[in-house]
Amino acid sequence: MYGLILENMSEYIRQVYGEDRWEEIRRQASVEQPSFSVHQVYPENLIPRLAKKAIQVLGVTEKEFFDQMGVHFVGFVGQYGYDRVLSVLGRHVRDFLNGLDNLHEYLKFSYPRMRAPSFICENETRQGLTLHYRSKRRGFVYYTMGQIREVARHFYHKELQIELVREEILFDTVHVTFQLTFDNRAFTQASLAMTREEKHLPIGASVLFEIFPFCIVFGSDMIVRSIGNSLMVILPDLVGKKITHFFDLVRPLIAFKFHSILNRTNNIFELVTVEPILTERPSDRQRNEILLSDELDSVDDRTLRLKGQMIYMDNWKMMMYLGTPVMPDLNALIATGLYINDLSMHDFSRDLMLAGTQQSVELKLALDQEQLKSKKLEESMRKLDEEMKRTDELLYQMIPKQVADRLRNGENPIDTCEMFDSVSILFSDVVTFTEICSRITPMEVVSMLNAMYSLFDTLTERNRVYKVFLGSKS
Repeated sequence: MYGLILENMSEYIRQVYGEDRWEEIRRQASVEQPSFSVHQVYPENLIPRLAKKAIQVLGVTEKEFFDQMGVHFVGFVGQYGYDRVLSVLGRHVRDFLNGLDNLHEYLKFSYPRMRAPSFICENETRQGLTLHYRSKRRGFVYYTMGQIREVARHFYHKELQIELVREEILFDTVHVTFQLTFDNRAFTQASLAMTREEKHLPIGASVLFEIFPFCIVFGSDMIVRSIGNSLMVILPDLVGKKITHFFDLVRPLIAFKFHSILNRTNNIFELVTVEPILTERPSDRQRNEILLSDELDSVDDRTLRLKGQMIYMDNWKMMMYLGTPVMPDLNALIATGLYINDLSMHDFSRDLMLAGTQQSVELKLALDQEQLKSKKLEESMRKLDEEMKRTDELLYQMIPKQVADRLRNGENPIDTCEMFDSVSILFSDVVTFTEICSRITPMEVVSMLNAMYSLFDTLTERNRVYKVFLGSKS
C-alpha cells in the first residue's frame, strides 16, 4: 500500500480532530512513523491498525470515519496536482465513472505497484446508474462512497446519492454493488450520438488488421477467427484456438466470457499471455546481449501484455479487441521478440517507445536520488520524534505534566499557578553531608547519591507525589 492513502488519513485526523488525537492513535497502534512518503510502499496492515484505533479514540463509527476520510481525499490529492486530472477525466459524472479504470491506469505510471480496483457501470438511466466495484483489498467500501460523492459535488456541482446494494467476497476479490442516483441527462445525449455513428463509412478487414497489428477477432464461443499482422508473427498458433487458452484477463475484474465482455465494452481491457513469449530468431542471442546486467530482472517476465478496447462488430457477430502492447522500455520489447516496426505506425506507440528510452536513464537517476532523500528525511523525522519524547520526559521531571502541557500550548506561566488550602510537604536533607564526603572517595559519593535518588524516585512514583530538588550550599 502506498503512503498516499496513509498520509491522507493522517492529515484528515490532524485537521479535523487535532494533532494530539493523531499522536494518541499512532501510539496505540504502535506505528513509529510520524508521517508517510506518498510514493513509498508500506505494509498492508497499517490502514486496518490505524483505522481500528482511530474509531475507538475518536468515538465514531466505521462508516462515518472512512466516508469522511474519502471526502477529504479529493481535496488532499490536489496538493500533488491530481485535482487537474480529476477535473478533465470526463465532461459529465457518467463519463467520470466510466473512466475510473483509465484514471487508475494513468496513476500506475507514478505508482507501479498499485493494486487498483475496477469499476463497471451498467443499467444507466436519466436518474442514475448501477456501479460495480471490485477490489483485492477489503475495508474500503465506505471510503470509496465518500470519494465518489465528493467528486460529483466538487467537480460537477451535482448532489449524488449512493446506496450500498450488495457486498460479497468471491475468492480473494470484494465485489460491491452501488446504486447511484443523480441528474444523468447526459446519458440521453450520448445515446443519440451513438445512433448517428452507424452512418460511418465502411472499412475493409485487411486495412483494419494493418492499422491495428495487435487486434484479435473472436466469436461468442471465444475461438479466435483473425489476428493482426504483428500478433501473427509472435503467436502464429492463436487462430482457431480459444483466446482463453492463450490470454488471461487482467482488467477489468470480470469473468473472461463473451457475454461479460459484451456488457462492459466501455472499459479498458488488459490481457496478458498465459505462457511466456518464446521467439527463436537468428538475431535473438545478439539482441539479448544488448541488455545491461543490472536490467536482467526485468527480462524474466517475457509475457506479452496488451491493453485496449473491445468493440462488438455487428456485421460479423464477433468481438474485436483493438489492443496495443504495453512496453515500459526497449528491454521489454527485446524480451518479447518484437521490433519497433511491429508497433502501429498510425498512433504514437513508436514515438513513445523511443522517447521514453531516451528519458529512462535520467528519470531512474532522479528517482533514486529522490528515494535516497526520502529515506534520509524519514530517518531525520524518526530521530526528531525520539528527541521530542526525551525532551518531554526531562520536562515532566522538572515541571508537573499538566502544567508543562499548558505552557506548551502557549498559556501564560502566571495562569498556570494554583492555590491550595492545605498541602503536605516533606523536606529531606543529608545530615553532615560535607563531613561524609571528606571521608570517602568521589566515586563512592556518586554511588551513594545515585542509590539515594533512585530510592526517592521509587517512593515518589509509588505514592504519586512530586519531587523538587533544591540546591544545597553545604
